[in-house]
Amino acid sequence: MMPLPGRFLSSMLCRVNGKMILVDCGEGTQVSLRMLGWGFKQIDMICFTHFHGDHISGLPGLLLTMANAERTEPLKLFGPTGLQHVVKCLCVIAQDLPFPIEFIEWPKSQESIYTEEMLVIKTLPLQHRTPCFGYCIELMRRGKFDSDRAKAQNIPLKLWSALQKQTDTSIVYEGKEFTSDMVLGPPRKGLKVVFCTDTRPVTGMAHFAKDADLFICEGLYGDEERQEKATARKHMTFMEAARIAKAANAKELWLTHFSPALPDPWNYLNNATDIFPNTKVGKDRMYKTIKYTED
Repeated sequence: MMPLPGRFLSSMLCRVNGKMILVDCGEGTQVSLRMLGWGFKQIDMICFTHFHGDHISGLPGLLLTMANAERTEPLKLFGPTGLQHVVKCLCVIAQDLPFPIEFIEWPKSQESIYTEEMLVIKTLPLQHRTPCFGYCIELMRRGKFDSDRAKAQNIPLKLWSALQKQTDTSIVYEGKEFTSDMVLGPPRKGLKVVFCTDTRPVTGMAHFAKDADLFICEGLYGDEERQEKATARKHMTFMEAARIAKAANAKELWLTHFSPALPDPWNYLNNATDIFPNTKVGKDRMYKTIKYTED
């Protein structure tokens, strides 16, 4: 909720297939990006959970850094209704950017979905003091090539490679139409990362995070004694986050968004691991490589 020495504000970065997707851009975000050496120019999308300062105040500086890096490619910004107005107000100090910005605003209190090839971004309305959304970022995975199916349908061998790579389009050859679903098996399990903050537990959150490879969730306080404060401030405790992770059958839970009154969150970790054992306390520049599981 406020920066501390060695602890910046909220942001999460996904790197997938050459793309970079930033979720929230709190104060200190670009400092961590520089420390990791991941650069800025490849950020294609920035998704905002809500418009409180600790989640968006780092945006003007980041946009200026992108401009100084001679970026010209378009940048997509996602967020609740009012996103364009908020960003334009913030960017009074970051005007005349050399790249266009595309705004995608999520309707209030509605689940939404955005797709780009095999990448799917879903939102879940959360319960906070202002309109707020959780994000599910999924990388879908196509089925394996099935040569027996291709032979059975007399699909010319010269088309096999192209059909494996096609998605929505078809190939017309000698007057016949061929599509990728004719040569591929059923879709395989992809990758799923879910990010939820700031919120009370809401109906549907466990389903939203179902079977996630990584569930990143807020935990403002680490013990039950602060439950009343967490409820009043529309936030969650470690235990509430762990219960959701357990109900979702997530593989791993990272806790984040700690209260400034909680400088030692690791001392309360057992309150979460007693419920969901594979829980970790988040920290600046914590990262994980998630890979496909073999079928």
